[in-house]
Amino acid sequence: MLKRRSWLNIASTSLPGLTIPQLLDLRLRTAAEAPAARHRGNSCVFLFLFGGPSHIDLWDMKPEAPAEIRGEFRPVATKVPGIEICEHLPRLAQTMDRICLLRSMTHGMNVHGPACSQVFSGRDYFGPPITDEALPEDWPSLSSMTMRYGRSLNGLPPSVVLPWYLQFQGNSRRIAGQTGGRMGDQFNPMLLEADAGRFRLGGLSFENDVPLDRLRHRRTLLQNLAVADRQPPPARVIEGFSRQSSLAWSLLENQVYNILDLAQESAVTRDHYGSSAVGQSLLMARRLVEAGVPLVTVNWEDETKTDNVNTCWDTHQENFPKLRNLLCPIFDQVFPAFINDLSDRGLLDTTLVVAVGEFGRTPRLGQFTQSSNTKPGGRDHWPHAFTVLLAGGGVRGGQIYGSTTPTGGYVATQPVTPGDLTATILYHLGIDPATEYHDNFQREQQRLSAGTPIRNLG
Repeated sequence: MLKRRSWLNIASTSLPGLTIPQLLDLRLRTAAEAPAARHRGNSCVFLFLFGGPSHIDLWDMKPEAPAEIRGEFRPVATKVPGIEICEHLPRLAQTMDRICLLRSMTHGMNVHGPACSQVFSGRDYFGPPITDEALPEDWPSLSSMTMRYGRSLNGLPPSVVLPWYLQFQGNSRRIAGQTGGRMGDQFNPMLLEADAGRFRLGGLSFENDVPLDRLRHRRTLLQNLAVADRQPPPARVIEGFSRQSSLAWSLLENQVYNILDLAQESAVTRDHYGSSAVGQSLLMARRLVEAGVPLVTVNWEDETKTDNVNTCWDTHQENFPKLRNLLCPIFDQVFPAFINDLSDRGLLDTTLVVAVGEFGRTPRLGQFTQSSNTKPGGRDHWPHAFTVLLAGGGVRGGQIYGSTTPTGGYVATQPVTPGDLTATILYHLGIDPATEYHDNFQREQQRLSAGTPIRNLG
């Protein structure tokens, strides 16, 4: 069999983020609960730009506004006549014919954790914005909804998160909005952890001296032991272990290790995505989509993820140097590479790609809205208007959906809420947004989404 330590790591403890018994129980529930899929085989990759990118400096620029609003960057033409974006995103500009800029995203929460919760769940935050940490009362995340009601192939769960759960340094729990919350933690998605883009996959491959046939014989022996021992205490122990080992067997039998092994990609492909954590995560996301996983959530990770002042896309200070020297170069390599790779492999039509943060940034430089860390060269949190990048999944590229006021501060036309975005993703995955579940907190039935799918993106 597997080495004892590796087997125990799979069967007796947990996969990162979700225990084996929970995953097995989830597979049984999914078969009974999932509504009939409208769009069989559809997938979604949800790239979360943690920290909140500055929409007004990147993809909703206002070159005619005063200097304290328009900032330092200049807009440049893209492949689509009439659409301009930031000069520091040249590759993205040449991919604009495959991308929709939804410029009218809006909500009212300017604190990181509750804002993350609203975007991930599609629901207004349930309490006062005094914590960034996940609580049992949280609304279930989109990834948890898909974990419960989605369908997957090849022994993989319906919803996978990589390469990390968002968590502020020094906090004991992950940031709000990333769990099953009031739906139940048994629906937490599977987490594939990575260290600087290197995914840890120990225990999911066959040992050299234990081929598949030998593993099957040992599994049969385990099943026979479960049948032979009917005494209550041992039977419960064997039953629990049997449930755990069943899922571990499914992962092994379906060669999940091969799916998750980025070393199988050519050096050219890996270089195309780049060596950054988010680049390798998007490459992994493409492999998971190919394997039939409905929803893959990629949480942005860069060298500032442990910086509590300007975490990832958070730019309270030195907004322009950070965008120019760190964030734009990474995004401009990985996002177009991912879109083009999906297209080249015939996956873009069925794969909806969504890139969004928890909010945008203030229209005026140095404007204070939430954080005293904001300096004259930075921008504070701004949820009233920001941009979502959409591609694939039937969305027509080369278009702008919605608009903002001349300062980029508020939505002018076609407002879209997090609930609408969540409903759109669920609908694309064949999950009815009106599906109801039992709310363990309020003790009543709740709809998965209170929003309305956006119908006119095609």
